[in-house]
Amino acid sequence: MTSEINIEQLLDEMTIKLQALLRQREIVDPCLVGIRTGGVWLAELLRKKMSMSEALGELDISFYRDDFTRVGLNPTVKPSRLPFETDGRHVILIDDVIMSGRTIRAAMNELFDYGRPASITLVTLIDLGGRELPVQADVVGKKLELARDQRVKLKGPQPLTLEVSTKVN
Repeated sequence: MTSEINIEQLLDEMTIKLQALLRQREIVDPCLVGIRTGGVWLAELLRKKMSMSEALGELDISFYRDDFTRVGLNPTVKPSRLPFETDGRHVILIDDVIMSGRTIRAAMNELFDYGRPASITLVTLIDLGGRELPVQADVVGKKLELARDQRVKLKGPQPLTLEVSTKVN
């Protein structure tokens, strides 16, 4: 089943919240980094809405996951691409869904391998709760509560849709 969530409207609201937060924190010239794959799609859309000209960075956190030894390597692993220095920069880290916080922890570990950012602002389209680590997004499009057997997936990039499905046993 496809959700009735208007992603375009959420992105407009997120852009307004993010721009206000950047002004409040007096952050100018931030760089955008998306976590593959959904975070990259969202980062590109936010980059356009914010009229940013700098290319965005892309992280593939597969090698940084703490469950790497249990689940193995994702067959679609691609190298991360950061076409700018992160050392001393204000980084806006973007992911599609946050739940446990483990993906964000892995992404921050990888970012720090490239340099020490001045700050990291976390943006996510969907917050599912259920944290296992103390990681909170600064800008959230929508908070959702799902049943134990439900999953959410961002599909795209064009059109970008959100799918909520029931896990089949």
